[in-house]
Amino acid sequence: MTNKTAKVNILYTSDIHGHVLPMLYGTSKKADIGLAKYATVVKESRARNKDVIVLDNGDLIQGTPLMTYYVNHAANIENPMIGIFNQLEIDAGVIGNHEFNFGKKVLIDAYNQSNYPWISANVLDLNSGDPLFGPPYIIKTISNGVRVAIVAVTTHYIPNWESPNHIKDIQFADAFSTLQKWVNHIRESDKPDVLIAAYHGGLERDPKTGEPTETLTGENQGYQMCEQINGIDVLLTGHQHRTLISKCNGVLVIQPGNNGRAYGEIEIKLEKNNNHWQISDIQGHLRTLENIEPDPWVIDYMEELEESTQNWLDQPVGNIEGDMRITDPLQARIKKHAFIQFIQDVQIDVSGVDISITALLNNTSTGFGPTVTMRDIVENYMYPNTLVILELTGEDIKAALEKSAAYFMLNEHGQIVVNHTYLEPKPQHYNYDMWEGIEYVINVANPIGSRVESIKYHGENLVENKPYNVVLNNYRASGGGDYLMFRNKPVKKEIQRDTVELIHAYFKKNKTVQAHAVNNFIIKSDNFLGTTDKS
Repeated sequence: MTNKTAKVNILYTSDIHGHVLPMLYGTSKKADIGLAKYATVVKESRARNKDVIVLDNGDLIQGTPLMTYYVNHAANIENPMIGIFNQLEIDAGVIGNHEFNFGKKVLIDAYNQSNYPWISANVLDLNSGDPLFGPPYIIKTISNGVRVAIVAVTTHYIPNWESPNHIKDIQFADAFSTLQKWVNHIRESDKPDVLIAAYHGGLERDPKTGEPTETLTGENQGYQMCEQINGIDVLLTGHQHRTLISKCNGVLVIQPGNNGRAYGEIEIKLEKNNNHWQISDIQGHLRTLENIEPDPWVIDYMEELEESTQNWLDQPVGNIEGDMRITDPLQARIKKHAFIQFIQDVQIDVSGVDISITALLNNTSTGFGPTVTMRDIVENYMYPNTLVILELTGEDIKAALEKSAAYFMLNEHGQIVVNHTYLEPKPQHYNYDMWEGIEYVINVANPIGSRVESIKYHGENLVENKPYNVVLNNYRASGGGDYLMFRNKPVKKEIQRDTVELIHAYFKKNKTVQAHAVNNFIIKSDNFLGTTDKS
């Protein structure tokens, strides 16, 4: 570059979710994912260009058995995700919603261990109103004197998912209006040459057509940010686990998926006119980690913790008599499956109530074989959810069942399949609930909102205005997944142990569990009963 031209290079990750080594914990098979491979990319890029700006866009410290083990058994040592990013000397990190999953202490420890700033302009101290984790933005000056502003916000929808004690005394201000305020301030006060907005959130509309791609709740505001905030040059997004690169109102928008499968690379070219830098071109790329060798330092750094994690995962904790394996996830949602029955039994046992809600969290869950290890538990129940007992009315229960019934649709042959809105732009299988302790019938041939044909409790019709105690996970109890009928309902009890721990404890009490299923619900259409399209 001459003194009349300059180039800004940015590397960024998002939604790493605790993935370090290039492997899958469920199968131990090699995979082109994780920070060990990404570290090689960063070091090689920095060797070529010392001005590379490296950012992480949140959801870093939760999501693998490694991090579950670390939090429960090794939290006295450095958080490995932070240790790796410290070694890479990244320029900044952003707070993601899953950063709160393990509670405030784990997050604050990670923050205190970081040698780099965490930025999130809208995560505020409830009492002072000031940003809680670091500054709202930073300015990086690179060669040729180009000044790059990086401002970050986090989806403000977190209170709809997170355990209240994990976010006590924290305010999540509206991400859009906060970003708008700070972009205006930065442009007026700091006058940077480039302004990067990092948003742990995604796009609520198609970036080209503007058509909504999800219910417009405010969880994702990326499209609105590009359309209504002047002064953003690049919007780094995440949260939705999409791979996306596009232009939206002239703003480059990018999202690199999840688990370190890919990273974003942005190149911004500038030219100097009348002593001022002007952007002449912006290019973005999504890069995979295929054919990248893992960094030896990271492998060595992780060796002891990884070995302890693997030993923990291989511990047998219980036995199953019968079959609890899942071979067809759609069938496991249409007809009661023994694995779902098991989760319901655990929740009912620990809560003492007789109505329970659970979900098959994703389509990679395989259920349990004859011998159950910690690996099996963690792979089938990968979120650190706790349980809540809510007091719900019969009307609330019916509304929730209608919401779940929207998960299904009929294809052109009249067969029951998954509604495409639960597949795109992000798979949301975890937002279809199954209930225990009530008997119900759902007819998919009926219009959405009118599919529940009957609900009975102890053989009697459910009473709309009668209260019922129901156990469910904290994500759903807060209204997560747009189950608005659960918000602000009376909390009868909170069970502050995550579900992995509760399943482990259940096996301690019942070393051998008999696989069984109580067929308390029917999913049908007018012409088909529990028939699916397997094509």
